Amino acid sequence: MFFESGFSCQDEGDAPEYFLLFKEDKILALEDKGQFFLPDVDLNKLNIRLVRKQYLGRLNSRSCYAGELALDTVAPEGMLFCDLRPLLGQIQDDFFILAGKAYQILHWDRTHQYCSRCGAHTENKIDERAKICPSCGLINYPRISPAIIVAIIRDNQILLAQGRRFKTNFYSVLAGFVEPGETFEECVQREVGEEVNLKVKNIKYFGSQPWPFPDSLMVGFTAEYDSGDINIDKRELLNAGWFTVEQLPLLPSSGSIARCLIDWFIQTTSHK
Repeated sequence: MFFESGFSCQDEGDAPEYFLLFKEDKILALEDKGQFFLPDVDLNKLNIRLVRKQYLGRLNSRSCYAGELALDTVAPEGMLFCDLRPLLGQIQDDFFILAGKAYQILHWDRTHQYCSRCGAHTENKIDERAKICPSCGLINYPRISPAIIVAIIRDNQILLAQGRRFKTNFYSVLAGFVEPGETFEECVQREVGEEVNLKVKNIKYFGSQPWPFPDSLMVGFTAEYDSGDINIDKRELLNAGWFTVEQLPLLPSSGSIARCLIDWFIQTTSHK
């Protein structure tokens, strides 16, 4: 797959357009014998009405769009509308990233139809990905909400916690949103202190992952335990503890940066 990002379609070309289609928060997918795919649909041949669309760029030399469907849209035969998050690891990584981009841009488009300053109807800005108010000139860009996620290591153990909002009983590393005026490193220290009452040191950047639920950017770190005893924030967590490689609980699905951090711990500990 070759994708070239863009905000404005300059030429239509001869190839048919490619659409990633959503109804509310669900994406149109094709299931075949337990395998999921993003279908290549021809809107001209299907009775599908778009509420809105946003140009994403060019996918394999084809104009690529995110499209939002009317609420009464029925999935074509052999297809279904499904939540995007469970498709992580079920579809190709490149397509999941593209689908996440489509979802995030559609969410921004849907929630920025009107100016937050004067209430006028907004318009797409022609020279960049933004909404502009024709009345007062206010410009709004797609919202990105940065959040940290951190693997905390003590000797040959990793700190894992079970969140109250988790839909299953898995354990993961700690995460939290960055506050205004805060560095990533300060956010790591604050979130760890608030959630488990620990102090950490040697905070190091690990990697990042767009997390479009609806508009996060997860910035991953590793850190070493410094001091303190675990005392969880019961509003956020059900449990937390130190785990060795041999005692790991149920973990997040593969493909997430949370799982990448845990896999990093497993690999580095196993090689000691």
